[in-house]
Parts: sequence; structure tokens; C-alpha cells
Amino acid sequence: MPSSSFCSFRMLLVALSLGWLVAGGSTHALGQATAPAAAATVGVPLAPTAVAVSVASLAQVTVQPEREASATVQARNVSRLASEVPATVLQWSADVGAVVTKGQVLVQLDPRDYELAVQRAQATVDAAQTRLALAQAQLQRSRDLVAQGFFSQEALSVRESEVALAQSEVRSSQAQRATAQRQWSKTTLRAPFSGTVTERLAQVGEAVAAGTVLMVLSENQEAELQAVINPSDVAGLRQARPEFETAGQRYPVRLLRVGAVLTAPARTQSARLGFDPALAQRPPVGSSGTLRWHETAPHLPPTLLVRRGTQLGVFVQQGPETAARAQFVPVPGAQEGRAVPVPQSLQESPGSPLRLVVRGQEALQDRSPITPTLLPTQQNPR
Repeated sequence: MPSSSFCSFRMLLVALSLGWLVAGGSTHALGQATAPAAAATVGVPLAPTAVAVSVASLAQVTVQPEREASATVQARNVSRLASEVPATVLQWSADVGAVVTKGQVLVQLDPRDYELAVQRAQATVDAAQTRLALAQAQLQRSRDLVAQGFFSQEALSVRESEVALAQSEVRSSQAQRATAQRQWSKTTLRAPFSGTVTERLAQVGEAVAAGTVLMVLSENQEAELQAVINPSDVAGLRQARPEFETAGQRYPVRLLRVGAVLTAPARTQSARLGFDPALAQRPPVGSSGTLRWHETAPHLPPTLLVRRGTQLGVFVQQGPETAARAQFVPVPGAQEGRAVPVPQSLQESPGSPLRLVVRGQEALQDRSPITPTLLPTQQNPR
């Protein structure tokens, strides 16, 4: 029994020793096998993965966007016609909404006081002319007496001075008569141009002072269109053929002038446009609508623009397909959600077509490797 127990104990020790040797050897072998792999990954950068994108030529992506701006038909002249003399309103010849012609009587004021003033002025003229005739007759008689030696030269000079003074009085009285006649004519208010009466501000029998507005007259002819536009749209509007749309109809217009002052706080500019003279019918003054025009210059659609840092721009392909990279090109003047004219930096040169990234540009950075796929010609990336 003791001998068999001793043998069993020796066998157990041998088994444990063999197990330890096997385990240690395996661990050493595993460490030798993984050491090169760990060394290969420590301190060695991984190559960046190329981004799959779609590219297209510049001619495929450019557009000619339609612009629009709010606009209103306005009269060239809207006059507040006022009384030039104090008087009482006797009669109206045109009421609100009436269409009048140039020179037509609109308001008649009481002219009686001014008629009397003209009569007084005429009487003054008559008296002055009578004194002048008497002075001229005396002068002629004095000249005859001087020739006969019965009148002195000094007395003749007095007669000549009297005639000159009488002539001055006649001219003065005639000027006073003209002033009185002019004041009399101001009691009749006439239309300075053809138009429509939009307001009447005094009533019959009402006494008005000089400067009191009696009515407002709006000119019908040569109405202009006033539009509020973005300063960046001015250049395109100058080259386009705009149209004014109101009440479901479109009217061709032409640009007349653009204001040089920006309105605050919207930072917009006011543009005036004229209607085609050949139009048989034009929208009435006060009509509101939309001014529309198409840009003639090629533009980049807003879907291609991405922001990198503080700049908006597009990505273009650099290099061949096998080693292509994306280059970020800033677009000056670009705005979020608006098509922008193609900048000079994206102009194609002969023999080197330009390819823009049209899909997948959101995941790109400048100089990112890409796997480009050329968009078929018949497809539109927009």
C-alpha cells in the first residue's frame, strides 16, 4: 500500500510538470506570433478610405434661374392740387374716380373779388395812359415854342421828364393789371395733365386759404413699375427681358433706372421699369404683382454649395479616376439657397474639362480622396 501510494504521487507530479511546460510553451509561442502584428499596427497610420461620389461637367450642372421681386404700378405724377388764392369753393367739375384731360376745369372758386381787382387795375392803367397822352401833347407844344424862341430849354427838359415819368406809370399800372388778371385766373383750377381724380378734399361753399389742397390727381399715361430687388440681382436684371405678372396676366417691361441707395433695414434697391409702348392695354395704376425674369448668365444651383469654415463653395475633381481627390473651391458672393453666377475660378480651359462633385459632397473635406463616377449626360444632377 505505501509503495502504490508513492507511485501515484509521482505520476501526479509528472502530469503537473508536463501541463506547466505545455502551457508556458503555448503562451510563449502565442506571444511570438502576435508580436509582429502588434508591432505592425503601433505607430503606422492607416490609409484614408476614398469616398464614392458622382461628378459631372460644368455644362451639365449650370442653370439659368428665374428671379422674382414684388412690384407695384405707380403713376409718374401724383399731384396734390391746391388753391393758390384765398376764396370760396363755388363748383366742382370732377369728383373722385373721374377721368379728366389736360386743361379741363376741375374746381371753380368765387372770382368776384379778383374781378374787382382787375377792374381797379384797368382804371389805373387808363388814368396813367391819359396822363401820358397829356404829357406828350405838352412836350410837343413846348418843342414848337422852343423853335419859335418863346420857350426855354430848361422848361423843355421838364416837359420831357414828365413824359418819361408818365410812361413809367403806365408800365407800372399795366404790370399791376397783369398781376390782378393772373390772380383772377387762379380762381379756376385746371388739370395739369390727363389723369384720374383720386381724392377730393374740400366741399362746395367752403372757404379755403392759399395752399389748401383741393384734390389729388393721378396721371394715367406713362405709368411706371416700381420693384424692390436684391442688389445681387441688378446685373442679371439689366441683361434680362423681365415681365410683370398681375391678375393672371403678364406684361413685358424694360428697365429704366435703378436707385443707387440701399433701403434699410432690408438692404434692397428700388428699380423703375417701363411698359412696352406697343401694349394696347396696361395694368391700372396701383396694381400689385410680381416682376419675373430669367438670368442669362450660367449659374451654379444651390444644391451643389456646401459650407467649409466661413465660406460657401463647391468641390471639383483633381487628378485621374485612379488617384482622384476633391478640391474645395470657394464661390464669392454665394448665399444659402440661392443660385450663384459661375465664378472665374471655375471657368473651363480648352482641353481640360472641369468636373464638379454633384453627389456626396457633404462628406468631403479639401483634398479628400474620392472614387468618382461620371454622371451620364442625359441625367440632371439637380
